[in-house]
Amino acid sequence: MDVNGGAMPGKPEGKGRIAVVSVDARLGDEVKGATRYTYLAALLASRGYEVDFITASFQHWEKRQRDLTTFNAAAHPFNVRFIEEPSYPKNMCPQRIWAHHVMARRTEAYLDAHHDYDLIYCQIPPNDVTLAVGRAARRHGIPFVIDVNDLWPEAFRVALDVPVVSDLLFAPFELQARRAFALADAIVGTSEEYAARGFRDRAEDIPKLVLYVGNDLVAFDAGTTAHAAEVIKPVGEVWLTYAGNISALYDLETLVRAAAKLAPAHPGLRVKILGDGPTRPDLERVVAETAAPVDLLGYLPYPVMAAYLTAADATVNSLVADAPQSVPTKIGDYLAAGHPMVNTSMNPEFRAKVERDGFGVNVAPGDVAGLARVLGELIADADARDRMGTRARAVAEVEFDRRRSYDAAVELIGTLIAEHRATR
Repeated sequence: MDVNGGAMPGKPEGKGRIAVVSVDARLGDEVKGATRYTYLAALLASRGYEVDFITASFQHWEKRQRDLTTFNAAAHPFNVRFIEEPSYPKNMCPQRIWAHHVMARRTEAYLDAHHDYDLIYCQIPPNDVTLAVGRAARRHGIPFVIDVNDLWPEAFRVALDVPVVSDLLFAPFELQARRAFALADAIVGTSEEYAARGFRDRAEDIPKLVLYVGNDLVAFDAGTTAHAAEVIKPVGEVWLTYAGNISALYDLETLVRAAAKLAPAHPGLRVKILGDGPTRPDLERVVAETAAPVDLLGYLPYPVMAAYLTAADATVNSLVADAPQSVPTKIGDYLAAGHPMVNTSMNPEFRAKVERDGFGVNVAPGDVAGLARVLGELIADADARDRMGTRARAVAEVEFDRRRSYDAAVELIGTLIAEHRATR
C-alpha cells in the first residue's frame, strides 16, 4: 500500500529519486521503533531528493499490524510505501524467519514493478530482505547502498550457541549476508566494525562510511526542557540510568545485583531502567529477590526518556560479554545527557573510545563487585562526574549529532547518483 507524505515546500527539483528500505522504523505517531532511516529519508527530502520509504506493514517493536487506513502520512516529508508482511510474536521465532522471507519476496516484486530510482539505500538486517533488494537493484542498474545496523547471525549466537547445531541453523543468514554485500555499491556502518563486516568476503573496492546512529541534539534538548518538571529527582537521590532493550544481549542482572550491593552504603541510590523486552520478567524476579533500588519504567516517549537521562548522575551501557554490538543506538543519547558512562561492552572499538575520549569507565560484564566499586567511586566523586560529563556532551555534539554527521551520507549518495548518471 502506498501512503504519500507531504512535500517539502520550495525544494529544488531534479536531484534524483531515492528508495530507503527499512523494516523496523518508527513512523507517524508511533512511540517504538528505529529512527535512523526515517531521519535520513527526511534529510534527503529536505535536500531536494524525491524519497520513497519502503517498509513493512508489521510494526516490529510493538508486534502488531499497522492500521494503514489511519496512518498519518503528513507526519513525514517523504512517501511511505508499505509492503504487507505477516505477523510474528517474538524477536526469535520461526514465524519471524517466514515473515522476513515473505517480506523479501514482496519487496523484490515491488522494486521490479517500480524501479525508476536513482539509488536504493537499504538497512541490513534482515539479510534476506537486503539480498532481495540488492538483486532488484542489480537487475535494473540502480546504485545500491547497504547500511549495516546489526550483525546476523552473530547476534543470534548470544541466545543460541550450540556447537554444530548453531552453525547449521545460522548458515543461511551467513550466506545471505555474503551475497548481499557482494551486490553493494557502497557500505555504511554504525561503527568501524560494522562497516568492515561488508568487506569480510570481498575486496574493499567500493566506498565505506562509518556513521554512528546518533541522535538529534536539538530534539533531545527540547525533550529535556519540556519534561523537566515531571521528571523530578528528590534531594539526596543518585540516579543511574539504563535506556534500551531488556533481552539476553544486555547484562542488566549484574547492574541490579551491583545496585543491591551498593544500597546499604548509598541509601539515596536509584537505578532507572527505561525500556522493555523479552527478559523483563526474569529481571523483575532478580529485583524482587535482591530488593535492589531499581525502577523498571518501561518504554517511554523519546522526549521523556531524554529528560530522565539528563536528570541522572551517570548512565550505564550494559552488555553481556559476547554481545555483537559495537556502538549501540542509545550511545548518542547517553552522551547527550552530559554524564559519565559506565560501559560493560567488551567490544574493543568502543572500549578504546571510552578511554580515549574520557567520557566514562570500562568494566567487565558479569563482574558484580567490580561494577559496584566503579559506581560507588563515581557516586562519591562529583568532580570526576563533572569532568566525564563535559567530555560526553562534547563528543555528542561533534560525532553523534545527526544534524551534522548525516551530511556525510547525503554527500555519499549524491556522489553515487552523479557517477551513475555520468555513465549512462
